[in-house]
Amino acid sequence: MSAVIRTGELLLDDRGLIAQLHGIGIRRVDEHWYAWGENKTAGDRFTSIACYRSADLATWEFVGDALSSGDGDLAPDRIIERPKALHRPDGKWVLLVHVDDADYSAARVGYAIADRPEGPYEYLGSERPLGNVSRDIGVFQEGDAAYLLSEDRDHGLHIYRLREDWCGVESIVATLRQQDRPELGYESPTLIRHEGRCYLFGADLTGWDLNDNKYATAPSLEGPWSAWRDFAPAGSRTFDSQVSVVLPVGEGHVYFGDRWRREELASSAPVWLPLIIENGRAELIWRDEWSIEEMNA
Repeated sequence: MSAVIRTGELLLDDRGLIAQLHGIGIRRVDEHWYAWGENKTAGDRFTSIACYRSADLATWEFVGDALSSGDGDLAPDRIIERPKALHRPDGKWVLLVHVDDADYSAARVGYAIADRPEGPYEYLGSERPLGNVSRDIGVFQEGDAAYLLSEDRDHGLHIYRLREDWCGVESIVATLRQQDRPELGYESPTLIRHEGRCYLFGADLTGWDLNDNKYATAPSLEGPWSAWRDFAPAGSRTFDSQVSVVLPVGEGHVYFGDRWRREELASSAPVWLPLIIENGRAELIWRDEWSIEEMNA
C-alpha cells in the first residue's frame, strides 16, 4: 500500500528534516521519482539545489546536493530558482535554473551537466535566451528534442527549442500572452502532452501573492493556443498555491505547487494533488490526503 500524501503538510526526508523541494523539478527514473528543489534554509539567497528520490511521492530520501554555491552565478548572494532536469539521449543529465541577483535584474537561465540525476552537476554558465529576460522557467522533453519555457515580462511567455546539446536556446517556437494584459505572459510555466494535445500551465504575475493559476491548450507547441482559463475553483488562488510542475503519474497526472511564505521560505508547504485531464480540460479538486495507488486504482 502506498504511503499517504497529506495536502499542504510539510514533507520530512529520511533524516527527519524538511524536504527542500521548493520550486520543484521532478522526473521518473526507473523505480524512483527524482526531485530537485531550492534549498531555502538560508532564505532566498543561494545555498544549494537539493536532490531527493522517492518510490511513492510521500517518503523522500535525500541523495545529495545536485548544485552547490560557489562564485559568479552561484555565489551565496545570488538567487537560484526553479531547478528543472532533462535526460539527454546520450545519457547525460542537464539541469536548468533561473539565475538572478537580489533585485531580479539579471534575469538569466543557467545550465549545468552531470552523469547521474543526483549529480553533482558541473555548472556551464548562463544566458539571456536570444537576448530576452528569463525568470521563472519550466522544461519539456519529447524524444530527441527539448524545450525551455521562460517568463519574459517584456514580451510574454516563450516556448524555446533548445540547441542539440540542450545547454542553450536555439529558437522561439511560440510566445503566449494574457488576454486582458497582452504585454504579459504567465510565470512558473509547466507543459505536458496528453492524448495528442499540449497543456500549458502558469501563474499570474502577482509577486509573492498567490492567484488563480491558468492553463491553455493547443494541438502542437506552435499553436494555435486556446484562451487561458482556470483549472481550480475560481477565487481559491489555486488552493493557495503556485504551480511548479504537472507530471504524468501512472494513468493520471499530479499537480505540484508551492505555498510561498516569504518570511519562512524553508518551511513553505507543498500542495500536491491529483489533476484530472480529459476531453481537453484540466481540473484540480481538493483532497485532504491521497496516494498514487489510490489515484491509479
